[in-house]
Amino acid sequence: MRNKTGCIKQQTEYPGDIVSSTGKTTDYSEWNPKDVRSLIEQEKITTFTSGMCAGYAQANLVILPKAQAYDFLLFTQRNPKSCPVLEVFDEGCRYSRTAAPGADITKVIPKYRIYRNGVLDGEYTDIEPFWRDDLVTFLIGCSFSFESELIEAGIEMRHNTENCNVPMYRTNIECEPAGMFSGKMVVSMRPIPYHQLVKAVTVTARLPKVHGSPIHIGDPSVIGIQDINKPDFGDAVTIHDGEVPVFWCCGVTPQSVVMNSKPEFVITHAPGHMLITDIKNTDLKD
Repeated sequence: MRNKTGCIKQQTEYPGDIVSSTGKTTDYSEWNPKDVRSLIEQEKITTFTSGMCAGYAQANLVILPKAQAYDFLLFTQRNPKSCPVLEVFDEGCRYSRTAAPGADITKVIPKYRIYRNGVLDGEYTDIEPFWRDDLVTFLIGCSFSFESELIEAGIEMRHNTENCNVPMYRTNIECEPAGMFSGKMVVSMRPIPYHQLVKAVTVTARLPKVHGSPIHIGDPSVIGIQDINKPDFGDAVTIHDGEVPVFWCCGVTPQSVVMNSKPEFVITHAPGHMLITDIKNTDLKD
């Protein structure tokens, strides 16, 4: 729910589920994306979207003024593994044409973030009051998209099992700068049993438009992560004996870059709260 300023309150729902007034949960894994977006627009779903609408791609969001849009587009082209572009809207347009046709981008993501001069200014469930005619919207592929493929391959997604958001970390890996944009890569992590590593790499490598194969496997300190139990975004998850942390490029990278580059105004999704598109994962396979 929103308070009077539009900021959202802490939620207790689980990924893929929503808790009703009777205490029962609804599993959204088999729902149609359009129907789930409708519930998000009505603010009946305000939680993170992992596990929802299995088989459909999810997307990260970056909205910024046209004055900075070319530099950001160039940044995505130079960093395609972190920022695989699914759609770019026309200047001032709020409605998706291809990824989620007709969806109003100001209302169909469960939680948004607004940054001013690189500083987080607030979180909202509806950004229509902040819309400007000079804004350009980018939809960027999300690793949540390949999770249903991993699950179908028999690989557990631990953050789903533990009912929390996927852990995400800033790394020591520099992105390729473009114009005013520069900063560190962000990665998401999923514990994978050693005997399933090859399968996990093979499955995700087939989906380069949603980050593709892992960027790193094993010792997190090699990529600058000092404590695996303290993610910069999302929640820590259990890593069992016989498992290894596997790291994929993450669409939260633009938020890290925004905080480093300090453009005057940017809207993003809140980590883990994605746009669920009408694009099937099978259509994104290489």
